[in-house]
Amino acid sequence: MTRVLLVDDQALVRAGFRIILNSEPGIEVVGEAANGTDGIRLALELNPDVICMDVQMPGMDGLEATRRIVADPAIDSHVLMLTTFDRDDYLFAALSAGASGFLLKTASPENLVEAVQVLARGDALLSPSVTRRVIESFGRATPPRPDRTDLPDLTERETEVLAQIALGRSNAEIAIELFVGEATVKTHVSNVLAKLGVRDRIQAVVFAYENGFAARGGVVPPSG
Repeated sequence: MTRVLLVDDQALVRAGFRIILNSEPGIEVVGEAANGTDGIRLALELNPDVICMDVQMPGMDGLEATRRIVADPAIDSHVLMLTTFDRDDYLFAALSAGASGFLLKTASPENLVEAVQVLARGDALLSPSVTRRVIESFGRATPPRPDRTDLPDLTERETEVLAQIALGRSNAEIAIELFVGEATVKTHVSNVLAKLGVRDRIQAVVFAYENGFAARGGVVPPSG
């Protein structure tokens, strides 16, 4: 059973999400909070699999709550950030805070259920168009460091996989590009995430661009 915590200041929104998610076999809403402070408290108390987090709330907003939840080793939850506004600043702030997914509240009930299921499996969820926006933004903002020698101890194949992740490609696309099976790609992706110390492939993209390991063409090789 996938256990879900809803954090949103609008009671009607929470009620709608609760009805949608509880109607899906294998998903149960185990708690609700109206602000970030209560969301953190319930996350510690319930340790849900997925937290559906609103961005804008009175008091502590969803971005700060997400930062604290992700940083707390006592909480093993994946955060799905939900917002009414399709704004790049919200998107990038949510990803930098550690959210594993980003979904507009205008999405269909099926999209919400799918997003929760994806995050519960430990994967990350962004549409291809949103992934491209992430890549373009970090590609503009963070030029690669020419003297970089501190890339984590990745194998040659893992570095190739990271390059593909940084281009926003799926496991299936990476498998075709590198002439290997999807199961092999999944193993390499898991190894890359572990060595980078990140939770999911979205955070790997952010890590690669923020730390100068990637340019728009993929990963920049070490100079030494």
